[in-house]
Formats: sequence, structure tokens, C-alpha cells
Amino acid sequence: MTALFDIVFGGVFHAAVLFLVAAGLQLVFGVQKIVNLACGSFYALGAYFGISAVNWAIAAGVPPVLFLPVLILSGIVLGAIGPFIEALLRTVYDRDEAFQLLLTFALVLMFQDVLRYFWGANPQQLGDIASLYGSIQLGAVKGPAYNLLVILASIVIALGIGAFLQKTNFGRILRATAENREMALALGVNARVMYASVFTLGTILGTVGGALVVPTAAASLDMPVELVVESFAVVVIGGLGSMRGALVGALIVGLMRAAAISWYAELEMLAIYLVVIIVLVFRPAGLFGKAVE
Repeated sequence: MTALFDIVFGGVFHAAVLFLVAAGLQLVFGVQKIVNLACGSFYALGAYFGISAVNWAIAAGVPPVLFLPVLILSGIVLGAIGPFIEALLRTVYDRDEAFQLLLTFALVLMFQDVLRYFWGANPQQLGDIASLYGSIQLGAVKGPAYNLLVILASIVIALGIGAFLQKTNFGRILRATAENREMALALGVNARVMYASVFTLGTILGTVGGALVVPTAAASLDMPVELVVESFAVVVIGGLGSMRGALVGALIVGLMRAAAISWYAELEMLAIYLVVIIVLVFRPAGLFGKAVE
């Protein structure tokens, strides 16, 4: 029972973080039609900056209970880089997809050097910060309370995104642009403002996800590539451009990863790839994606 709980709890925790990054990837693709490989770099940048933010908070005497809000705030602050990156990507919006992929991959390499310059080549970690939040007891099993808080924070963010897209005028315009970009632009939608806003929101989701994970894992220069692989697995499983797909795909990847690590760690990535292959064979558009006509 304890082993099963650990797998489910750990898998849902990883899925909660992974969903934030995948949701940002889905938003950017849905509106701007760009597959953003740099989402992994935003995740890593959020992780490193989150470590620095908590260290500053500790030095300032901030109580441990506020470390979670500090991490979320640090990820939001990093969203300021979004408009600058979007301005660079604006040069390839109407180019072939290969140019877009090359440019976003170049951003991955550039951000890797940025991380190395500011934080060094060695992995960084916060120590046992997560344990300061204690643990939760559910019958005969217990788990870290911090993980539960992150899961709840991710749920709140997901609900907030859903409400934003469904209930606000900007959200409706965003969905209309994602559905038919040419028509939306012809009706007077300000493309520059829309693209910058969407890309900044996607950036914030990635950096917040990275910041939330650092109390439980070290930040390293390998994070961008590892996260990109998992994010694209989520997108393939759930369907490109679908927020529901991002949620379901993140849960599948998170649980498969946790189960593989528990039973046989060497199968971690293989298990995820097998799910991706099965989905591509039987439903190429993904579980919630729309088939191209």
C-alpha cells in the first residue's frame, strides 16, 4: 500500500510541474503556431532563479512557510523576459517550421551558457527545504506536505487558466485567434500585443514550474533537454494545442515515470516512449488533438 501511494503521489507531483510547462507550450503553439523548444530553458531558469530567491529570502529572515510564495513570485518575475524572446521569434513567424525549430533550439544553447555564467556548471540545490513543511498522514501512509501544496497550486493555476480563457474577453480573443488566426487578424486583433502576451504567459508557466520543483530536486544544466523530451511526450500523448490533452498527458507521463523509477529505474524514459509510440500508432493526433483534414 505504501509503495503504491508513493508511486501515485510522486507521479502526480511530477505531473503537476510538468503540466505547467506543457500548458505554456500548448498556449504558444495554439496562438503563434511555434513549437517552442526553449520551454525547457525557461523551466531551468526558473529553477536556478528560484534557488537564488529562496536563499535571499533566508538571508532576509523570511519564515519558511513563505518559501512557496517566494518560489511562485520568482517564476512570475522571470516572465519579464517573455516579451524580449517573443520579439526575437517574431522574425520567423512566417518562415518555414525548420527555421522556428532552429531558432528556439539556439535559444536552448544560449540559455545554457547563461545558466553556466550566473550559477556555474555544478548542480545547485536548496537542501532539505521541502521537509520544513512537514508531512501529511493519510491512514497508514504519509507523504511530504510540500508535494501536496505544489499539486494544489498547479490545480489552482490550471483552473485559473481555464477561467481566464473562458470568462474574459482577452481569453475569448485568444481562443478565437488559436482557432482561426487569419480571421482574427482580419477582424482587427492586435497581433503584436496578442503574441507578446501569450508568449509571456507561456514563459511564466515554465519558470514557475521550474521554481516549484527545486525544493525536491537539484537544478542542473541538463534540465532543459530532459524537460523538453518529457514536455513533447505530454504534447504528443494529449494532442498538440489541447489544454485538456496537456493535463491528461502530464498525468500519464508523471505516473509512468514514477512507476518505472520505483520498479526498474532504467526503464524510466523507455516507458514514456512506449506510451508515445502507442498513441502515435492508434491516434496520431493525440488523445484530445484534432486530426488534420
